[in-house]
Amino acid sequence: MKLPLNRLIRKLTVENLWIYVLSLLKDRPKYGYEIREEIQSRFGFKPGQVTSYMVLYMLEQDGYIESAGTMRSLTGPKRKYYRITEKGVRLLREAESFLSNTYEKLFKAKS
Repeated sequence: MKLPLNRLIRKLTVENLWIYVLSLLKDRPKYGYEIREEIQSRFGFKPGQVTSYMVLYMLEQDGYIESAGTMRSLTGPKRKYYRITEKGVRLLREAESFLSNTYEKLFKAKS
């Protein structure tokens, strides 16, 4: 019976993709495809292309990230780069605190 675990994994990954995006953007500006690839290599899952760009769009609309400009790559098309805003940094800290507190309550609680 892995259904509950599968639901948990989906909720903590794909359904909360914004946490992963903000976490990656705190290092440096990145473009959309690069973000998807890095999520797969660092976190072990690959979000859908449309889903990734929807999350980027919503984060930008809400002021958590902003466009850092577009650049033409040597071998490909122009790429739109994103960077985290101060508002995004605050949101990421709040998420980290919430997850840390939840982990402590669930797994470190004294009997």
